[in-house]
Amino acid sequence: MKKSKLFFLIPYVLWLSLFVIAPIILITINAFKGEDGFTLKNFQQFFVNGTFLRMTLNSFWYAFLITLITLLISYPIAYILSQMKNQQFWLLLIILPTWINLLLKAYAFIGIFSKHGLLNNFLRLFGIAPANILFTDFAFIFVAAYIEIPFMILPIYNAICDINPAVIQAAYDLGASKWQTFIKVLWPLSKSGVESGIQAVFIPSLSLFMLTRLIGGNRVITLGTAIEEYFMTTMNWSMGSTIGVVLIVLMVIVMLFTSSDHHKKKEIKL
Repeated sequence: MKKSKLFFLIPYVLWLSLFVIAPIILITINAFKGEDGFTLKNFQQFFVNGTFLRMTLNSFWYAFLITLITLLISYPIAYILSQMKNQQFWLLLIILPTWINLLLKAYAFIGIFSKHGLLNNFLRLFGIAPANILFTDFAFIFVAAYIEIPFMILPIYNAICDINPAVIQAAYDLGASKWQTFIKVLWPLSKSGVESGIQAVFIPSLSLFMLTRLIGGNRVITLGTAIEEYFMTTMNWSMGSTIGVVLIVLMVIVMLFTSSDHHKKKEIKL
């Protein structure tokens, strides 16, 4: 029995080794590689250069905004969805957009937000001159939030569905208002779903680069954009790998900070 389980693990281990572990090892080696061999010069340049620090702050700021917007939209949707009939049908409608290629969705929004696009044609009906919507922070955050929303809704929905309805009803029977029930019962019990949703949205948002080019134009500069620039344009793979390593470390820190184990340890200390 154990041998059969190990056999089925082989494809997973191979995939993990070839497409996760090996690339991380390669970019780590490149990050410490210089003209004279091993060097910390790339990391020194990253942490001393104000441009890289600004890009890091931009990445965190945009990721925070995208995560906050998706959370504010997704939590009510997930709650309403958990109370509806035909939940599987509505879930399918939420999941369907994730089946569409990201590039296709980006080009669709270019058509919507462009000067002669659908949105500006609608605004003309009210006598509003063509607005410059594309290549703005608003367009980038809107499109990124739209793309990430399903990944926030699903874990929150699953967490809410796991809550025993009798617990919510007991809170009402004891005289709690809807707001008190949400703060004291619903939110704490669904926090694990919120944490999973934050990880699923915030971490990918840190490394966005395609949307920053196609939707945000040159206004939106993040670490993902810098990695693409160093690998594809300037061909400085050492610096691109350095930024990649820093980004991976930042992602790991975010995962540890938003995990339930971190909060449990903090509560025990208190």
